[in-house]
Amino acid sequence: MTELNKLTIAEARDLLRSGDVTSKALTEACLSAVEGAGALNAFVHKTPEIALQQAEAADARLKAGDAPALCGIPLGIKDLYCTKGVPSQAASSILEGFKPEYESTVTQNLFDDGAVMLGKLNMDEFAMGSSNETSAYGNAVNPWRRGNDDTALTPGGSSGGSAAAVAADLCLGATGTDTGGSIRQPCALTGTVGIKPTYGRCSRWGIIAFASSLDQAGPMTKTVRDSAIMLQSMCSHDAKDSTSTDLPVPDFEAALTGDIRGKTIGIPREYRIDGIPDEIDAIWKRGTEMLKDAGAKVVDISLPHTKYALPAYYVIAPAEASSNLARYDGVRYGHRAKLAQGDGITEMYEKTRAEGFGHEVQRRIMVGTYVLSAGFYDAYYNRARKVRTLIKRDFEEAFAQGVDAILTPATPSAAFGLGEMKDADPVQMYLNDVFTVTVNLAGLPGVSVPAGLDKQGLPLGLQLIGRPWEEADLLNTALALETAAGFVDKPAKWW
Repeated sequence: MTELNKLTIAEARDLLRSGDVTSKALTEACLSAVEGAGALNAFVHKTPEIALQQAEAADARLKAGDAPALCGIPLGIKDLYCTKGVPSQAASSILEGFKPEYESTVTQNLFDDGAVMLGKLNMDEFAMGSSNETSAYGNAVNPWRRGNDDTALTPGGSSGGSAAAVAADLCLGATGTDTGGSIRQPCALTGTVGIKPTYGRCSRWGIIAFASSLDQAGPMTKTVRDSAIMLQSMCSHDAKDSTSTDLPVPDFEAALTGDIRGKTIGIPREYRIDGIPDEIDAIWKRGTEMLKDAGAKVVDISLPHTKYALPAYYVIAPAEASSNLARYDGVRYGHRAKLAQGDGITEMYEKTRAEGFGHEVQRRIMVGTYVLSAGFYDAYYNRARKVRTLIKRDFEEAFAQGVDAILTPATPSAAFGLGEMKDADPVQMYLNDVFTVTVNLAGLPGVSVPAGLDKQGLPLGLQLIGRPWEEADLLNTALALETAAGFVDKPAKWW
């Protein structure tokens, strides 16, 4: 039998149900892999005692015949999710030592279905970043390498630890969150699969907020089928989250036929941006041909306001972050700085937030506060909201014309070296989200599927964007793409 930590969720589920494998053995294999992968810095709070307790409970459920699909499956949990009694600090120094007395709705759903938590995963601080270089824990590292080059590469962000852990077979799946591409971009850079569901499909309760109108939870897995299985458990209506939608959750896995004959796939001309690398353009064209060969009709479409998406996103997201992070002031929540004699409340706020927040978070708070200020609210924030409405309308018109899904690149490049953008204009880093932010602005589901390797042997992903609430159909199209691409490559172990 293969090394147990290398199984997919679907494979492990079948072995667990047949009694050929126990959750305890599966969990121990993953815990051993985690211990041997310190160089990746993917797991930042390990919970082996909790994992083994949950595994034993899962084995009892399996023996009794009470086995949901995720029962006994070892997962990693992004540090943005509050987990009861376990450090949950959003990779920020300002929340160091915070151990919630409650469980996020999504993790509670997973644990109710018998999933096993191996620990908490690295991420960009408060989910603000595209490379996992803003974390208080230090950089997470991509398990992939460029040929024989030893340069440490980014696993993407903000869910970089989740992507690295899944790609390196440290866990069978992981939770992520996606505010502007933070599931899809790291999955594309690590050869894994990730879906951001429709806004409101998964509860945000107990997930530390970045930008409340954009944040959405989702799974990061090795295959499309695994994403369907995990998403099924994560979704639910939640009265504790006012943006949670009360809609039935379909059986996502049952929808995976791989048959997309008669489907219409849109190719947006506005995503053909200047300077797009030849390899990204080539894999996009190849993905188009794959879907055609699978029986889909491919049509060119226009999403005319796409060019305004990135600036609109980087007004709205920092504005909401500025509001959400105002609570971390040393009084209500979080770290409090030591004060000098004579310091007052103003000095306490200043020192606390200066010590607690990293530079990227500080930058976004300042931008957000600026665009919400009295003199600039209409000029920036209100205008960005209007642009957001137009972007959403573009997608609605495309879907009204009969388009079932939209195919685009997931990222503008393969994984880049950690530190390579350190001295660049911050806007250069923000451009990593150029293909993904529109989906969050419009509240749509989007999935990233690995589609091939570049000339340096690094994975490249393609993105499919679906109709709202039609994740089942989107995942089925993703399965057809995954099957046609036949991506089975794994990083060569060096860690």
